[in-house]
Amino acid sequence: MASIVFLDVDDLDKALVLERFPLAQTFPHLPQDTIAEMCKDAEAVSFFIQTPFKRPLIEKLPKLKLLATRSVGFDHVDLEACRERGITVCNVPDYGSHVIAEHVFALLLSTFRHIPEGDARVQSGTFDYHGLRGMSLRGRTIGIVGTGKIGRRVAQIAHGFGMKIVAYDVYRTVELVDLLGVEYVPLDELFRRSDIITLHAPATKESEHMINEHAFSLMKQGVVLVNTARGSLIDSNALLAALDNKTVRYALLDVMEHEQNFEENKRLVRHPGVVTTPHVAFYADESIHNMYTETFQSIEQWQKGEVPEHVVHPVQVVCDVPKT
Repeated sequence: MASIVFLDVDDLDKALVLERFPLAQTFPHLPQDTIAEMCKDAEAVSFFIQTPFKRPLIEKLPKLKLLATRSVGFDHVDLEACRERGITVCNVPDYGSHVIAEHVFALLLSTFRHIPEGDARVQSGTFDYHGLRGMSLRGRTIGIVGTGKIGRRVAQIAHGFGMKIVAYDVYRTVELVDLLGVEYVPLDELFRRSDIITLHAPATKESEHMINEHAFSLMKQGVVLVNTARGSLIDSNALLAALDNKTVRYALLDVMEHEQNFEENKRLVRHPGVVTTPHVAFYADESIHNMYTETFQSIEQWQKGEVPEHVVHPVQVVCDVPKT
Protein backbone atom coordinates (compact mmCIF):
# COMPACT_ATOMS: atom_id res chain seq x y z
CA MET A 1 0.00 0.00 0.00
CA ALA A 2 1.37 3.41 -1.01
CA SER A 3 2.39 5.74 1.79
CA ILE A 4 0.07 8.79 1.72
CA VAL A 5 0.54 12.07 3.59
CA PHE A 6 -2.04 14.84 3.89
CA LEU A 7 -0.63 18.25 4.80
CA ASP A 8 -2.51 21.42 5.81
CA VAL A 9 -5.36 19.45 7.37
CA ASP A 10 -7.55 21.28 9.89
CA ASP A 11 -8.69 19.34 12.95
CA LEU A 12 -12.24 19.60 11.59
CA ASP A 13 -11.25 17.62 8.50
CA LYS A 14 -9.07 14.84 9.95
CA ALA A 15 -11.96 12.40 10.30
CA LEU A 16 -12.95 12.94 6.67
CA VAL A 17 -9.44 12.03 5.51
CA LEU A 18 -8.99 9.01 7.78
CA GLU A 19 -12.40 7.59 6.92
CA ARG A 20 -11.26 7.29 3.30
CA PHE A 21 -7.55 6.58 3.92
CA PRO A 22 -7.19 5.02 7.42
CA LEU A 23 -3.42 4.53 7.07
CA ALA A 24 -2.68 8.04 5.85
CA GLN A 25 -0.69 10.48 7.96
CA THR A 26 -2.27 13.88 8.51
CA PHE A 27 -0.54 17.08 9.59
CA PRO A 28 -1.61 20.69 10.04
CA HIS A 29 0.32 23.40 8.21
CA LEU A 30 4.02 22.70 8.78
CA PRO A 31 7.07 24.96 8.63
CA GLN A 32 8.75 24.55 5.25
CA ASP A 33 11.95 23.15 6.77
CA THR A 34 10.10 20.23 8.42
CA ILE A 35 8.08 19.01 5.43
CA ALA A 36 10.87 16.92 3.90
CA GLU A 37 11.27 14.91 7.11
CA MET A 38 7.51 14.36 7.53
CA CYS A 39 7.13 13.27 3.89
CA LYS A 40 10.40 11.37 3.37
CA ASP A 41 8.64 8.01 2.87
CA ALA A 42 5.56 9.36 1.08
CA GLU A 43 4.63 8.23 -2.39
CA ALA A 44 1.60 10.54 -2.50
CA VAL A 45 1.21 13.92 -0.82
CA SER A 46 -1.90 16.07 -0.69
CA PHE A 47 -1.54 19.70 0.37
CA PHE A 48 -2.91 23.22 -0.02
CA ILE A 49 -1.67 26.51 -1.44
CA GLN A 50 0.24 27.67 1.66
CA THR A 51 2.68 24.77 1.21
CA PRO A 52 4.83 25.27 -1.90
CA PHE A 53 6.39 22.22 -3.53
CA LYS A 54 9.40 23.65 -5.33
CA ARG A 55 12.47 21.87 -6.71
CA PRO A 56 14.61 21.87 -3.51
CA LEU A 57 11.84 20.14 -1.56
CA ILE A 58 10.93 17.73 -4.36
CA GLU A 59 14.56 16.63 -4.65
CA LYS A 60 14.49 15.56 -0.98
CA LEU A 61 11.56 13.19 -1.55
CA PRO A 62 12.93 10.23 -3.56
CA LYS A 63 9.79 8.08 -3.21
CA LEU A 64 7.35 10.78 -4.30
CA LYS A 65 5.10 9.80 -7.23
CA LEU A 66 1.95 11.91 -6.80
CA LEU A 67 1.29 15.49 -5.70
CA ALA A 68 -2.39 16.34 -5.22
CA THR A 69 -3.00 19.99 -4.44
CA ARG A 70 -6.46 20.66 -3.04
CA SER A 71 -6.73 23.89 -5.00
CA VAL A 72 -7.65 25.19 -8.43
CA GLY A 73 -4.36 27.04 -8.84
CA PHE A 74 -1.04 25.22 -9.00
CA ASP A 75 1.50 28.03 -9.22
CA HIS A 76 2.92 26.80 -5.88
CA VAL A 77 4.08 23.56 -7.55
CA ASP A 78 7.25 23.27 -9.64
CA LEU A 79 5.80 21.49 -12.65
CA GLU A 80 9.13 21.28 -14.46
CA ALA A 81 10.77 19.49 -11.54
CA CYS A 82 7.79 17.12 -11.39
CA ARG A 83 7.98 16.36 -15.12
CA GLU A 84 11.68 15.54 -14.82
CA ARG A 85 10.92 13.09 -12.00
CA GLY A 86 7.79 11.66 -13.57
CA ILE A 87 5.65 12.87 -10.66
CA THR A 88 1.94 13.14 -11.40
CA VAL A 89 0.37 16.44 -10.33
CA CYS A 90 -3.36 16.84 -9.78
CA ASN A 91 -5.54 19.76 -8.78
CA VAL A 92 -9.24 20.36 -8.08
CA PRO A 93 -10.59 22.39 -11.01
CA ASP A 94 -13.78 23.51 -9.26
CA TYR A 95 -14.52 22.77 -5.63
CA GLY A 96 -16.75 25.78 -5.07
CA SER A 97 -16.62 28.61 -7.59
CA HIS A 98 -19.94 29.91 -6.28
CA VAL A 99 -18.49 30.21 -2.76
CA ILE A 100 -15.70 32.50 -3.96
CA ALA A 101 -18.12 34.52 -6.08
CA GLU A 102 -20.36 34.96 -3.05
CA HIS A 103 -17.38 36.25 -1.07
CA VAL A 104 -16.83 38.96 -3.68
CA PHE A 105 -20.29 40.30 -2.90
CA ALA A 106 -19.89 39.76 0.84
CA LEU A 107 -16.91 42.12 0.65
CA LEU A 108 -18.77 44.59 -1.56
CA LEU A 109 -21.98 44.68 0.47
CA SER A 110 -20.33 44.82 3.88
CA THR A 111 -18.17 47.72 2.69
CA PHE A 112 -20.76 49.61 0.63
CA ARG A 113 -23.31 49.43 3.48
CA HIS A 114 -20.80 49.95 6.33
CA ILE A 115 -21.82 46.75 8.11
CA PRO A 116 -18.79 46.47 10.46
CA GLU A 117 -19.04 50.14 11.45
CA GLY A 118 -22.80 49.85 12.01
CA ASP A 119 -22.40 46.75 14.15
CA ALA A 120 -19.71 48.40 16.27
CA ARG A 121 -21.89 51.48 16.70
CA VAL A 122 -24.91 49.49 17.88
CA GLN A 123 -22.78 47.39 20.24
CA SER A 124 -21.59 50.62 21.84
CA GLY A 125 -25.21 51.58 22.46
CA THR A 126 -25.45 54.15 19.65
CA PHE A 127 -28.28 53.90 17.13
CA ASP A 128 -27.27 56.96 15.09
CA TYR A 129 -27.11 56.27 11.35
CA HIS A 130 -25.35 59.51 10.38
CA GLY A 131 -22.07 58.88 8.62
CA LEU A 132 -23.17 55.43 7.47
CA ARG A 133 -24.77 56.40 4.17
CA GLY A 134 -24.25 53.48 1.82
CA MET A 135 -23.80 52.90 -1.89
CA SER A 136 -26.01 50.78 -4.13
CA LEU A 137 -24.82 48.09 -6.52
CA ARG A 138 -27.75 48.48 -8.89
CA GLY A 139 -26.85 50.37 -12.05
CA ARG A 140 -23.10 50.35 -11.40
CA THR A 141 -20.70 48.87 -13.93
CA ILE A 142 -18.70 45.89 -12.75
CA GLY A 143 -15.64 44.80 -14.72
CA ILE A 144 -14.83 41.11 -14.47
CA VAL A 145 -11.26 40.16 -15.38
CA GLY A 146 -11.39 36.48 -16.22
CA THR A 147 -14.66 34.68 -16.97
CA GLY A 148 -13.74 31.17 -15.98
CA LYS A 149 -15.89 29.30 -13.49
CA ILE A 150 -15.65 31.94 -10.75
CA GLY A 151 -15.96 34.92 -13.06
CA ARG A 152 -19.12 33.43 -14.58
CA ARG A 153 -20.66 33.04 -11.13
CA VAL A 154 -19.80 36.65 -10.35
CA ALA A 155 -21.55 37.70 -13.57
CA GLN A 156 -24.68 35.76 -12.59
CA ILE A 157 -24.84 37.42 -9.17
CA ALA A 158 -24.09 40.87 -10.61
CA HIS A 159 -26.91 40.41 -13.11
CA GLY A 160 -29.25 39.65 -10.23
CA PHE A 161 -28.28 42.94 -8.59
CA GLY A 162 -29.12 44.83 -11.78
CA MET A 163 -25.52 45.78 -12.54
CA LYS A 164 -24.02 46.56 -15.93
CA ILE A 165 -21.36 43.97 -16.71
CA VAL A 166 -18.22 44.31 -18.82
CA ALA A 167 -15.64 41.55 -18.98
CA TYR A 168 -12.23 40.66 -20.30
CA ASP A 169 -11.02 37.18 -21.22
CA VAL A 170 -9.14 35.68 -24.13
CA TYR A 171 -11.92 33.11 -24.43
CA ARG A 172 -15.43 34.56 -24.51
CA THR A 173 -18.42 32.72 -23.08
CA VAL A 174 -21.35 33.11 -25.45
CA GLU A 175 -23.91 32.24 -22.78
CA LEU A 176 -22.81 35.20 -20.66
CA VAL A 177 -23.42 37.55 -23.57
CA ASP A 178 -26.75 36.03 -24.58
CA LEU A 179 -28.26 35.40 -21.15
CA LEU A 180 -26.72 38.07 -18.91
CA GLY A 181 -25.90 40.85 -21.34
CA VAL A 182 -22.18 40.72 -20.56
CA GLU A 183 -20.14 42.95 -22.87
CA TYR A 184 -16.63 41.71 -23.61
CA VAL A 185 -14.18 44.58 -24.05
CA PRO A 186 -10.40 45.10 -24.25
CA LEU A 187 -8.69 45.26 -20.87
CA ASP A 188 -7.88 48.97 -21.08
CA GLU A 189 -11.52 49.74 -21.86
CA LEU A 190 -12.64 47.67 -18.88
CA PHE A 191 -10.35 49.73 -16.65
CA ARG A 192 -11.82 52.97 -18.01
CA ARG A 193 -15.48 52.04 -17.74
CA SER A 194 -15.77 50.05 -14.52
CA ASP A 195 -17.01 51.38 -11.18
CA ILE A 196 -15.97 48.06 -9.63
CA ILE A 197 -13.20 45.78 -10.91
CA THR A 198 -13.00 42.19 -9.70
CA LEU A 199 -10.07 39.91 -10.53
CA HIS A 200 -10.45 36.24 -11.45
CA ALA A 201 -7.25 35.47 -13.36
CA PRO A 202 -4.61 32.87 -12.44
CA ALA A 203 -1.09 33.70 -11.29
CA THR A 204 1.17 33.45 -14.33
CA LYS A 205 4.24 35.32 -15.53
CA GLU A 206 1.98 37.21 -17.92
CA SER A 207 -0.54 38.24 -15.27
CA GLU A 208 1.95 39.28 -12.58
CA HIS A 209 1.30 42.95 -11.64
CA MET A 210 -1.34 43.28 -14.35
CA ILE A 211 -2.88 45.88 -12.02
CA ASN A 212 -0.01 48.34 -12.02
CA GLU A 213 0.64 52.07 -12.27
CA HIS A 214 -0.45 52.16 -15.91
CA ALA A 215 -3.67 50.27 -15.16
CA PHE A 216 -4.54 52.64 -12.30
CA SER A 217 -3.93 55.62 -14.58
CA LEU A 218 -6.79 54.42 -16.80
CA MET A 219 -9.31 53.80 -14.03
CA LYS A 220 -12.16 56.04 -12.90
CA GLN A 221 -11.61 58.21 -9.86
CA GLY A 222 -13.12 56.35 -6.90
CA VAL A 223 -13.05 52.86 -8.44
CA VAL A 224 -13.46 49.85 -6.14
CA LEU A 225 -11.00 46.99 -6.66
CA VAL A 226 -11.71 43.43 -5.48
CA ASN A 227 -9.15 40.61 -5.48
CA THR A 228 -10.11 37.08 -4.44
CA ALA A 229 -7.74 35.46 -6.97
CA ARG A 230 -3.99 35.82 -6.38
CA GLY A 231 -2.04 38.58 -4.66
CA SER A 232 0.59 38.75 -7.40
CA LEU A 233 -1.96 40.25 -9.81
CA ILE A 234 -1.65 43.64 -8.08
CA ASP A 235 1.47 45.79 -7.66
CA SER A 236 1.13 46.67 -3.97
CA ASN A 237 3.14 49.89 -4.20
CA ALA A 238 1.05 51.10 -7.14
CA LEU A 239 -2.12 50.24 -5.21
CA LEU A 240 -0.98 52.24 -2.18
CA ALA A 241 -0.34 55.24 -4.40
CA ALA A 242 -3.77 54.84 -6.05
CA LEU A 243 -5.43 54.67 -2.62
CA ASP A 244 -3.59 57.76 -1.43
CA ASN A 245 -4.59 59.81 -4.47
CA LYS A 246 -8.19 58.53 -4.24
CA THR A 247 -8.15 56.79 -7.63
CA VAL A 248 -9.15 53.70 -5.65
CA ARG A 249 -11.87 54.35 -3.09
CA TYR A 250 -11.78 50.86 -1.64
CA ALA A 251 -9.49 47.86 -2.17
CA LEU A 252 -11.23 44.70 -0.98
CA LEU A 253 -8.57 42.02 -0.70
CA ASP A 254 -8.88 38.36 0.24
CA VAL A 255 -5.37 37.80 -1.13
CA MET A 256 -2.28 39.99 -1.08
CA GLU A 257 1.18 40.12 -2.54
CA HIS A 258 3.73 38.80 0.00
CA GLU A 259 0.93 36.85 1.70
CA GLN A 260 1.72 35.59 5.22
CA ASN A 261 4.21 38.47 5.68
CA PHE A 262 2.44 41.09 7.77
CA GLU A 263 5.40 43.48 7.85
CA GLU A 264 5.47 43.59 4.04
CA ASN A 265 1.73 44.27 3.91
CA LYS A 266 1.33 46.43 7.03
CA ARG A 267 0.90 49.77 5.25
CA LEU A 268 -1.65 48.28 2.89
CA VAL A 269 -3.60 46.40 5.56
CA ARG A 270 -3.86 49.46 7.76
CA HIS A 271 -4.87 51.86 5.00
CA PRO A 272 -8.38 53.23 5.72
CA GLY A 273 -9.50 52.37 2.19
CA VAL A 274 -8.54 48.71 2.46
CA VAL A 275 -10.71 45.84 3.70
CA THR A 276 -9.00 42.47 4.05
CA THR A 277 -9.89 38.88 4.81
CA PRO A 278 -7.25 36.14 5.38
CA HIS A 279 -7.62 34.20 2.11
CA VAL A 280 -10.94 32.68 3.17
CA ALA A 281 -13.08 33.14 0.05
CA PHE A 282 -12.89 29.39 -0.60
CA TYR A 283 -13.49 28.39 3.03
CA ALA A 284 -17.02 27.08 3.44
CA ASP A 285 -18.40 23.69 4.48
CA GLU A 286 -19.55 22.66 1.01
CA SER A 287 -16.40 23.75 -0.82
CA ILE A 288 -14.03 22.10 1.67
CA HIS A 289 -15.97 18.83 1.42
CA ASN A 290 -15.81 18.98 -2.39
CA MET A 291 -12.11 19.82 -2.25
CA TYR A 292 -11.31 16.70 -0.27
CA THR A 293 -13.60 14.30 -2.14
CA GLU A 294 -12.20 15.39 -5.53
CA THR A 295 -8.67 14.89 -4.17
CA PHE A 296 -9.60 11.46 -2.79
CA GLN A 297 -10.84 10.50 -6.24
CA SER A 298 -7.54 11.51 -7.86
CA ILE A 299 -5.51 9.52 -5.33
CA GLU A 300 -7.70 6.44 -5.74
CA GLN A 301 -7.48 6.60 -9.52
CA TRP A 302 -3.69 6.85 -9.25
CA GLN A 303 -3.61 3.89 -6.85
CA LYS A 304 -5.45 1.81 -9.45
CA GLY A 305 -2.84 2.68 -12.07
CA GLU A 306 -5.24 4.98 -13.91
CA VAL A 307 -4.49 8.48 -15.12
CA PRO A 308 -6.38 10.72 -12.67
CA GLU A 309 -9.16 12.77 -14.18
CA HIS A 310 -7.74 16.05 -12.89
CA VAL A 311 -4.12 15.84 -14.02
CA VAL A 312 -2.49 19.26 -14.36
CA HIS A 313 -0.98 20.01 -17.75
CA PRO A 314 1.85 22.56 -17.92
CA VAL A 315 0.00 24.66 -20.51
CA GLN A 316 -3.29 24.73 -18.59
CA VAL A 317 -4.36 28.36 -18.34
CA VAL A 318 -7.77 29.71 -17.32
CA CYS A 319 -7.33 33.31 -18.44
CA ASP A 320 -4.26 34.56 -20.30
CA VAL A 321 -3.91 38.21 -19.33
CA PRO A 322 -1.40 40.48 -21.08
CA LYS A 323 0.68 42.79 -18.92
CA THR A 324 -0.17 46.42 -19.64
